[in-house]
Amino acid sequence: MKKFLVVFGLFITIGLWGQDRYSEGMDKAFLLWKNDMPREAANLFERIAMVELENWLPYYYVAHINTLLSFGEKDENKLSLQLEKAQEYLNTAKMISPNNAEILIQQALINTAWIAFDGASYGPTLAAKNTALYDKVLALEPMNPRVVLSKAEWDMGTARYFGKDTSLYCLEIKRSLELFTNFKPKGDYHPNWGKHRAEYVLEGCNLQINHKNKQ
Repeated sequence: MKKFLVVFGLFITIGLWGQDRYSEGMDKAFLLWKNDMPREAANLFERIAMVELENWLPYYYVAHINTLLSFGEKDENKLSLQLEKAQEYLNTAKMISPNNAEILIQQALINTAWIAFDGASYGPTLAAKNTALYDKVLALEPMNPRVVLSKAEWDMGTARYFGKDTSLYCLEIKRSLELFTNFKPKGDYHPNWGKHRAEYVLEGCNLQINHKNKQ
């Protein structure tokens, strides 16, 4: 019995040590990101992912950062390397956590980065996929503010492309901000982004409405 307790206690100690190392690494990666060092943060998330083989979060953040760095990138080779890495890590995250709304939103963001770079080449195949993805995430988590925000931005961009009124989607952006007020992430390191983006987009909506009223 005594031997069992010693071994059991050893497993607990090892587990806590591993958890502490994980938390320490994640905290450091987020700090690097906060201090405008996204590439360094992504590299650290990669190293964490090599150890956390059954945890989707570090894989998700490698994908997320590489995707964000790709918006506005003009170098096709650089963009391709970033988005291919993002897709590779997101594919692993999908296997670890299937039907995860946050992961599906990230997939749509990767698709959007390709479309933003070359709409003529990637739009015809990826636009329909994004519409289907956003319909799916809305069904999975209708009260997730990132779901509402991301779908509204996608619908807004589509409407703008076809020369249609975007004001309807501004209401959804506003609703996402209301949802952000009471939203709590599922865990310490779960996605919690989007509120500032929603405020920025809503500000653009308000400027557009004021411009129309002055005409």
